[in-house]
Parts: sequence; structure tokens; C-alpha cells
Amino acid sequence: MAMDNHLGSLQPAEERLDDLARRDEPRVMARKKQARKPAATPILHFFSTQAFASPFDVNMAVDAGFKVVVTHTGVSLDHTTALVQDAIFSRPPEYGCRTGLFIGGKDALLALDMLDAAKSAFVPPFKLSAFADPGGSFTTAAAMVALVEEVYRGRTGLGLDGAKIAVFGSTGVVGFISSVIAARLGADVTMVSHMGLDALKPLVKAGKARFGVNLRPTAGARAQDKSRIVAKADIVLCAAAAGIRVITSEQLTKSRKTLVAADVNAVPPSGIELVELFDRGRTIKGTDIASIGPLAIGDIKYKTQAALFRKMVTSNEPVALDFNDAFEVARKLVRSNPK
Repeated sequence: MAMDNHLGSLQPAEERLDDLARRDEPRVMARKKQARKPAATPILHFFSTQAFASPFDVNMAVDAGFKVVVTHTGVSLDHTTALVQDAIFSRPPEYGCRTGLFIGGKDALLALDMLDAAKSAFVPPFKLSAFADPGGSFTTAAAMVALVEEVYRGRTGLGLDGAKIAVFGSTGVVGFISSVIAARLGADVTMVSHMGLDALKPLVKAGKARFGVNLRPTAGARAQDKSRIVAKADIVLCAAAAGIRVITSEQLTKSRKTLVAADVNAVPPSGIELVELFDRGRTIKGTDIASIGPLAIGDIKYKTQAALFRKMVTSNEPVALDFNDAFEVARKLVRSNPK
């Protein structure tokens, strides 16, 4: 063996150089790839359909690495094409991955329409990166469902496929998108509204037409309605307006079926009584119900939004991000840091 090793060292110089080149090829390619990263200043255009742009989202974008954030308020779907083309044609094509569009506001379907309009406005190779998260709803909904999935699996050993989920406050952006994400995971989702069935009809229709999911609408304004709905649910989600008590302790604890309750409301009083701010699977005393609180959800939401903004800043190709991408990231965050 010693002789073989010695003879190997007498390999012709040309062959040794070829071997070294082959071994070094991955490092050379990596350096070339790094060298191709555009040096352009990361610019984010913030399209808000409201009269103002959210300071929360502006701060998140800057902390993630955007050097310039320009807010455009009162933006409508009709404005989107012209504004996007202004943004892409004013920079070389290779700067497209450093030109970002963030779509805010308070309307989930409008934000998705604007995202589609933005992509349709591209004139290859002129593109940009776009991220829709109106009112933080996509990242909040993604965080809530990801945590619910983890806690429910811990209680039952099962995923959400077939689980009966009641979503209170489902006419809002967080409630609607939570309903869609859960239904796409196979859950049997009931959307609950205190404003009656008419308020839910457009969302149920959109759920089927746009996302291929069946969402069951139900009225839940009266106390007896809420008790009945909770009693039939494996999981109760509350995404109602801040500072409004929706589910009382009596309604929750009387249910013999419910295993998980999650609430996104951090402003007192809580949306679900007995749910505490930092809960991440705590068992509510005297019940078998695991609680998920708003600040546990908020932690995953914050990290999810930050990760998606960083993806826009660091990607070498333009990206388009919506609630599906948010849920993928939130799920990874939850699974990589189990309770």
C-alpha cells in the first residue's frame, strides 16, 4: 500500500492540475455566483390601498435590508400596471431583483388581484419582486395555522386533514385567509360571522372559485349560536377585531370536543376568554383545551414577514410572494423551534 501511495504521487503534472481544477470547480462557481449578485440599492415601493402606509410594514422592510422605501397611498387596482412599469423600466433588468413591491391595505382579494396585475405588467427581462401581505394578514394567518397544526398534532398525532375548525371573525382579512389555508390542508372549515350570512357569501364564493376550497358559512351573533358552534369544533380560531370578547369561558369550557383554541387579539379583553398572551399549547385549567395566544402567533408572524422581506432583498431572481409562501415559512419556523 505504501508503494501504491508513493507511485500515486508521481502522477503526471498535467493530470494533477486537472484533478485540482475539478476539486476547486465548486468553489470557483460559488465565487462567480456571488460576483453576479447585483450591487443595486434595494428599493421597495409600498402600494397601500388605504390613505396611509403601515409604519409596522415600513419598519419591517427597512430592518430586512431595503435601503429606500417609497410609500404610495390610495393605490387602486387600476393604478398597478402603470406604477409597476414605471418601477421596472427605470432600472436595468439585472436590477429587477433589487426592486421590490409590497402590497398592503385591508383587502385580501384586492391585494391578490394587484399582485396578479403586477406580474402581468412585467415586460421580460424587465421584472421586479412582489410581496402581498395586506394589513399583515397573510403572515398572521400563516403563523396562526402553523401553530395550530403543531399543537393539534401534539394532542392527536394528526394533521389538520378532517379536523373541524370554526373561525370567528372570518369576514376580516386574517380570518378569511386562515380559513383558506386550513381548508387547503383538508380541514372542515366553518366561517362564523356576527353580521349574518350575507357578509360571508362573497368570501365563500371566492374560496371555491379562486382557491378550490369549500367553506361553510354560519351566523354566530347570539350567545347560543356561539355555544353550538364551539361545541362542534375540534379547533376554534378567533380573528375578530381587537378588544372584543367573542368567546366566553363558559362557552369554551362546556365543549367536550374542542382541543385547541387560538386567538390573535392582543388588546384586552381577549377574543377568547382564558387564552393568555404567550400561550403556545398551554392546557386551560379544568379542560383538555390547548391554548395559543396572540403573542406566540405574533412572534412567528414577525419572523415570517422578516424572512420574506429578506428573500426579496437577497434573491438573485425576482420573486412573487403571497400567503402560500408565508405559510411555508411559518411552518418551517414552527417545526424548527418546537415547544
